[in-house]
Amino acid sequence: MKAIRRFTVRPVLPGPLRPLGELARNLRWSWHTETRDLFRSVDPGGWRAAGADPVRLLGSVSAARLAELARDRAFLRRLGAASADLDDYLHGPRWYQRQDPQGPGGGPLPAAVAYFSPEFGVTAALPQYSGGLGILAGDHLKAASDLGVPLIGVGLLYRHGYFRQSLSPDGWQLEHYPVLDPGELPVTLLREPDGTPARVTLALPAGRSLHARIHLARVGRVPLLMLDSDTEDNERGEREVTDRLYGGGSEHRLLQEMLLGIGGVRAVRAYCRITGHPAPEVFHTNEGHAGFLGLERIRELGQGAGAGSPGPEGAPGPGAVLDFDAALEAVRAGTVFTTHTPVPAGIDRFDRDLVARHFGADAELPSVPVDKILALGTETYPGGDPRLFNMAVMGLRLAQRANGVSTLHGAVSRDMFAGLWPGFDPDEMPITSITNGVHAPTWIAPEVRRLAVRRIGAHRAEEALSVGGCALWQAVVDIPDAEVWELRRTLRERLVTEVRARLRASWRQRGAGAAELGWVDQVLDPDVLTIGFARRVPSYKRLTLMLRDRDRLRELLLHPSRPVQIVVAGKAHPADDGGKRLIQELVRFADDARVRHRIVFLPDYGIGLAQKLYPGCDVWLNNPLRPLEACGTSGMKAALNGGLNLSVLDGWWDEWYEPDFGWAIPTADGSTAHEERRDDLEATALYDLIENRVAPRFYERGPDGLPRRWIEMVRRTMATLGPKVVAGRMVREYVERLYAPAARAHRVLDPETARALAAWKARVAAEWAGVAVDHVETVDHAETVDSTETVDSTETADSAPEVSVPVSVPEGAAASVAGNGGGRRAELGTALTVRAWVALGGLGPDDVEVQAVAGRVDADDAIADARLSPLKPVGGGDLAGRWVYEGTLTPDRTGPFGYTVRVLPSHPLLASHTDPGLVALPDARAVAAQG
Repeated sequence: MKAIRRFTVRPVLPGPLRPLGELARNLRWSWHTETRDLFRSVDPGGWRAAGADPVRLLGSVSAARLAELARDRAFLRRLGAASADLDDYLHGPRWYQRQDPQGPGGGPLPAAVAYFSPEFGVTAALPQYSGGLGILAGDHLKAASDLGVPLIGVGLLYRHGYFRQSLSPDGWQLEHYPVLDPGELPVTLLREPDGTPARVTLALPAGRSLHARIHLARVGRVPLLMLDSDTEDNERGEREVTDRLYGGGSEHRLLQEMLLGIGGVRAVRAYCRITGHPAPEVFHTNEGHAGFLGLERIRELGQGAGAGSPGPEGAPGPGAVLDFDAALEAVRAGTVFTTHTPVPAGIDRFDRDLVARHFGADAELPSVPVDKILALGTETYPGGDPRLFNMAVMGLRLAQRANGVSTLHGAVSRDMFAGLWPGFDPDEMPITSITNGVHAPTWIAPEVRRLAVRRIGAHRAEEALSVGGCALWQAVVDIPDAEVWELRRTLRERLVTEVRARLRASWRQRGAGAAELGWVDQVLDPDVLTIGFARRVPSYKRLTLMLRDRDRLRELLLHPSRPVQIVVAGKAHPADDGGKRLIQELVRFADDARVRHRIVFLPDYGIGLAQKLYPGCDVWLNNPLRPLEACGTSGMKAALNGGLNLSVLDGWWDEWYEPDFGWAIPTADGSTAHEERRDDLEATALYDLIENRVAPRFYERGPDGLPRRWIEMVRRTMATLGPKVVAGRMVREYVERLYAPAARAHRVLDPETARALAAWKARVAAEWAGVAVDHVETVDHAETVDSTETVDSTETADSAPEVSVPVSVPEGAAASVAGNGGGRRAELGTALTVRAWVALGGLGPDDVEVQAVAGRVDADDAIADARLSPLKPVGGGDLAGRWVYEGTLTPDRTGPFGYTVRVLPSHPLLASHTDPGLVALPDARAVAAQG
């Protein structure tokens, strides 16, 4: 018989053991070795059976064992030390608290930052992640906790999480969705002062409502709020909104994202009201899924209060209600948007009619005009589909600051979203980049950490792993070769043991009997070069590139003196049959009795497997289609443990690659070759690298049996990459480059200032049609010039007199001042006066900035590496409203050189000159003249 109701019975800990409950409820145990060791000692067998989850462990320990531990003085001393250490960690000053009170750039650091993400990969005990986005979000929270950054995480609690993966007998991916009971997870309900569960409510069409409770997970110092719609207050359809991560159709996903964004802001308000936590001054949207948070904050500002909290994040009080445009400016000032996708197909897009149906008078946010909401997400740029609502586009329009997650990805993002800022070059788009990092205490092997503690001490090791600091990582240089090599072999051997256990379990799931699995004991060898490849399985990551030439791969795996072994893992999206076919193709190759001891596919890739896999691999392989890997942090985790990277120059590897600590796989991107030919070329390059450079380096031994050149690469990897790839470096960059400036901008935009800025933007937009560059001329001050010729702006290119500077300047093009075949020449350092007649229409000089944009030009007169020089008004406007602007250009490089003149809106509160998306450039009537 089946139970009709399920609940969790929690143990009652004896008084002396009460601190165990506090230690278990704070997820710091997931990255704190001493606390994990303490729980393991409670019941080693139970610890393994509980999947290294303290909450489950304590629910299974017998009363007799608890009584025994309560009398064990040695255990109680360890418990007291762990409890005191956690208390110091939670309440003592850390990096953030030690910063200048005025913060970078003036003004205090943010009192709090709200960080929204659709998934969080904190620990396997809280399976609320699918891949890199969630792992990155979890590492962001953990690093913020280590640094003392006052972050509040916001997400959803999915009752089925992401799927568990297994394989069919023929290697096809199978998905399983276990039901997660919040009572068995390391979370607690957020409760009102009267003890009732706190909840948020969203209005749905046709008078329906969506209710959600708020679960709280403690990630060190950081509270993580997770909304759960599986409550009896909801009808069946609404209960299933948070059923599974990335599941369901368009409306299901839309409701999830409305709950995350709108409900998430309301959850933050409730948490701050109940606990007294400072209200966030900055809201960080991790990818577009949470973009609706900006609409809820606009609603708050438009109603004059912050959803029950007295004036949070600048929500005005009575009499300070803002209209939509002013509220939008206030919200943008304090919002940061991070994009993670390098391809438009990776962005959530909804039918506009579906979005419109869920907002307005009969649904959610009735006070916010629906047409304004739709305008924020509409793809109004060339190539966009105006019938769709784009979540990333809305995220960018609602955020004053945005970033990609590697230098290359920042450039890709600026190009991908260039249509939002027409008239500007891609490198001027207001999207910067902060390269991802990984939480070292989570991903570094215990053996590596113990080595660091022995070398530099526990305190300095913690600082190196959580904050960074090149000097601390340089201690690796002094470790003897033999010790480095023994560490690497230990990690490899531990991986071999893990692989055999998981492979045996996988084959049993596929239907194999114990008697036919004796061969598993010979799988992998702790003395063989081990390559790892693990990630999600979309087609662009090219899981099966290694299979392009199977005979060549077999030769590498079975080489008589330099064999290679490969460990592969990864999940395909449940709806991605193409990805599942790739997995099946690789599994069938790995099932071949000739090579199955040298290549394995391990199902159910997650945090638990990853923590064994990264340290045990000598080489980490990554071969995506460039530039489709936004960052690719798996290679960072390997590098922390001394693993060398073998990767396409994409994501983070593109900016930090050096031959001292890895290899770059040549790519055929940009080639006109067919994609099949491209993959053949890149696969051949991969085989050649492994055969001719990687394997020989690994097996090249000295008289003492040590591969000294390999060991030196391990040292260089850890000493050079270590301080770069840690998440502490990443979060410090977010604080200094994005959070602190956003907090300052937020504070400046009080209601009156927000209204004034919105009014100014509206006036400039209305008058911009009258702004034009009517005429441009240059005057050369070189001694060889004794006259100035000027061409009237009404002449056309065909009728203009012959002068050495081209007389016609098409829109956006450069005027050449040093060119070939008829273009004039100027000596390096020659001062050129640029004079422009600019029509401002109904605007004044205080509303604009006029710039000369100069630099080297190509054959099409496109300016590269542009330098900006402001031009200043040299007289009052004439009767036609034209102003004369003047400035000096000094060519600072030889070769073809050119310039153009442009007009931009200018206001002291703009985050960048591209912010309004307006620019006036010379047209074909504006001609240049020579001095």
